[in-house]
Amino acid sequence: MAYWLVKSDPDAYSWNDFEKDKETIWDGVRNYQARYNLKSMNKGDKVLYYHSQSDRAVVGVAKVSQEYFQDPTTKDDSWVAVKLKLLYKLNSPVTLSQIKSEPILSEISLIKQSRLSVMLLTAEEYLKILAMGV
Repeated sequence: MAYWLVKSDPDAYSWNDFEKDKETIWDGVRNYQARYNLKSMNKGDKVLYYHSQSDRAVVGVAKVSQEYFQDPTTKDDSWVAVKLKLLYKLNSPVTLSQIKSEPILSEISLIKQSRLSVMLLTAEEYLKILAMGV
């Protein structure tokens, strides 16, 4: 199993929207590294859901429910999407400031590649953020 973090602007698609839908297509990604990451996701992989822009915090956990397929928002077949299924909301959002203050998270892509919208996490990074959200 792999662990991921996906970023969404809450004005575009928030955790509250995800809670209503229960499952969503993660589409509209137009970055080559993020596309590679989408293609690397496997059914059952765990995903941290991060609100970018205003909140800047991990707010919940999802899982990959369908591996990559043609992104329905474009006719260009080089772009892909995955389906994510809602699992649960964190008891307490884990802010970017909190993440930056943890030495164990100093190499996380969220800090090193702040514009990347889909990123791989180590198991240690994933578990640390989960523990911070309890």
